[in-house]
Amino acid sequence: MPAWLLALLVAAFVLYTDDYVIAGVLPEIARDLDVSEAHAGQLVTAFSLTVALAAPIAAVTLARVPRRLLFTVSFTVFIAANLAAATTTGFALLVALRIAAALAAAASTPAVFSYAAERAPEGRIGAYVAVVALGVTGSIAAGVPLGTWVGGHYGWRATFLSMAVAGAAALVLLLLTLPREHDRAGETPGLAEQLRTLAAAPISLGLLANCALMTGSMMMLTYTVPFLTEVSEASVNQRALSFSLSGFAGVVCVWAGGKATDRWGPDRTLVAGISVFTGLMAVLGLLWFVRPVPFSVLVVVGTVWGGAAFWNSPALQARLHLLAGPSATQALALNTSSTYLGVSLGGALGGLTLSGAGAGLLPVVAGLLGLGALALLALAISASKRSPNGETAMAEHSP
Repeated sequence: MPAWLLALLVAAFVLYTDDYVIAGVLPEIARDLDVSEAHAGQLVTAFSLTVALAAPIAAVTLARVPRRLLFTVSFTVFIAANLAAATTTGFALLVALRIAAALAAAASTPAVFSYAAERAPEGRIGAYVAVVALGVTGSIAAGVPLGTWVGGHYGWRATFLSMAVAGAAALVLLLLTLPREHDRAGETPGLAEQLRTLAAAPISLGLLANCALMTGSMMMLTYTVPFLTEVSEASVNQRALSFSLSGFAGVVCVWAGGKATDRWGPDRTLVAGISVFTGLMAVLGLLWFVRPVPFSVLVVVGTVWGGAAFWNSPALQARLHLLAGPSATQALALNTSSTYLGVSLGGALGGLTLSGAGAGLLPVVAGLLGLGALALLALAISASKRSPNGETAMAEHSP
C-alpha cells in the first residue's frame, strides 16, 4: 500500500471528523456563547449545506488546478478557520468560520477520492477507494469520540484547536507522500462536455439512488434511540454499545465493499448492499409488532445494518469514476452533494415521521426509500448498458 494512499486516508479522516465532531460539543458551545442548543445546532446545518452546494461548483472551477496546490490551499484555509474558531467569542463569526472550513472540505474531499481512484492499479479501484473511505468510518468510530472527549475535558475551543493541528498533520503527510510526477489535475474536458457527462442517465440516476439510500439510512441512524427505546426499552449503556458495534461493522464492511467491488463489479456490489439494507428495514418493521424485543436481537440486526450502510460507499465511488472518465472528480463532487443532501433530508423526514406516525413507521419509510434506491439503480444500470462508453467502462472492471 503506497504511503500517499495512507495520507489520503488521514485527510479524509480529518475532514469528516471536523464535520461530525461539532455535535459532541454543542452543549458547551451553546452555554459559552449564550445561545440555545437548537441555535448552536445550525453550525452543523451550515457546514453540511455549504459542502453540498459548493462541492460540485468547486470541482468544476478547480478542475485544472494541480492536486498538490489544491490540497495546500484548501487545508491552509481549513487550518486557519479552525484556529480562528478556537479564539472567537461571537456565534455569528463562528458560523462564518464553519462555512469557511466547509468550503475547504468541499474543494478537497472529492479530489481525495478521485486521486485514489485515478492512480489505483488495474482491478484495484474498489480497494483503493475503500482505504480512503476508512477515513470516513474512522472519523465516526474514533475521531468524533476523541474530539468530544477533548471538548468535554478542556473546552470546545480545544476541539477546534485539535482539528487545526490534525489538519496541519494531514497537509504535511500529503505534501511528503504525493508523487510529484502526478502533480496535475489530468486532462479535463470543457464545461459543456462535463455537464453532458454528469447529466447522462447512468450517472444522474445513480446519484439519485445514492441520495434516496442516504436519506433512508440517515433517518434511521438519527432516530435510532427513540426506536430502540420503544422496541426494547434499551438502557443508555446498551444504546452506546449498539452505536459502537455499528461503527465497528462499518469499518469492516467499507473494506469488504471495496474488495467486493473489485471482484463482482460496482453494480452487483451495490445491488447486494442496498438489498440487504432494505431487507433489514423490513425486519425492524416486523419487530415493532412483537415488542418488547430482547436487546440481543436488535443489536445483531443493528450491527449488520451499520455494516450494510457503509458497504456501498466504495462501489458508488468506483462506479462514478468508471462512468465519468475525465469528469470523474466532478461526478464524485456531485456524489458528495447527494450524500450531504440525503443526510439533511433524512433528519427532516425522520423528524416528521417520528412526530406524526411514531417510531414504528421509521423502518417502513426507510425501507421504501431503499426500494426506491434499488429501482433508480436498476434504471441507471440499464442506461449504462445502452451507452457504448458506459458498457465498456463497467465491463472493464467486472469479472
